[in-house]
Amino acid sequence: LKTLNCDNNSLHSGAIAPISKLAKLQSLSLGKNRLEDPANQSFPTLPSKIKTLKIHHNSFSSIPKQIVDPKLRLLEKLDLSSNNLASIPAGISNLVALTELILDNNVIVSIPNELGQVKKLKALSLRNNYIQVKSTSFTDANPQPIPASVFEDTLLIDLNLHGNPMTNTQLNTFEGFDAFLERRKKKKTTALTGGALVSMSVCGLE
Repeated sequence: LKTLNCDNNSLHSGAIAPISKLAKLQSLSLGKNRLEDPANQSFPTLPSKIKTLKIHHNSFSSIPKQIVDPKLRLLEKLDLSSNNLASIPAGISNLVALTELILDNNVIVSIPNELGQVKKLKALSLRNNYIQVKSTSFTDANPQPIPASVFEDTLLIDLNLHGNPMTNTQLNTFEGFDAFLERRKKKKTTALTGGALVSMSVCGLE
C-alpha cells in the first residue's frame, strides 16, 4: 500500500496506530479527523518512505514530534492547514527533502530560523495567520517574523501571506527579501503544483 486517504472519519490518534506498520506508504491524508491530543502522546510513528502528508483540519495546537522526525528524510509536501498552530517547532529542520509547506488558517505569529535549514523548500503558504510587524526596526526584542535565512538559504520562490495583518511595504523591508525576489524573477515562468506563482511583487499582500 503506497497511498492512503482517511479524510473525514472522526478518527482519534489511537485509531491510526497501524499506519506505522505500512512500510511502503508514500502518501497519507488524514484531513478532517480528531487527531488533536494535548500531549501528542498517541500520534503514531510515521513510515519513513512518506513523501506527502496532509493533516489539515485536526485542531492541533502544536505539531507532533512524529511529524518532524529525522527519519522522514523523503517527505516533500506537508499540509498542516486549518489547525490551531501558533508556532513551528525547531525540528522542522529535520525534514531535509521538504519542498512545500502549507500552514494556512492557523494562528502563527512567526517562523523559526530553523526553517531556513530546509534547503529544498520552494513553496510556503501562510495565508490567514497572525504574522505582523510592530516596527521595521528589527532587533532581538523585535525580531523579523520571517527570518532572513528562509529567504536566503532555501529555494523559496512561492510565498503566500494573504490575510496576515501586515503590508507589502513592510515585507519589502525584511532582510533577505531581495534575494527571494531575485530568485523569483529567474523562475517566474515556473508553476508549482496547484497553480501559478502568487503575484510577483506582493506575495498576497496589499
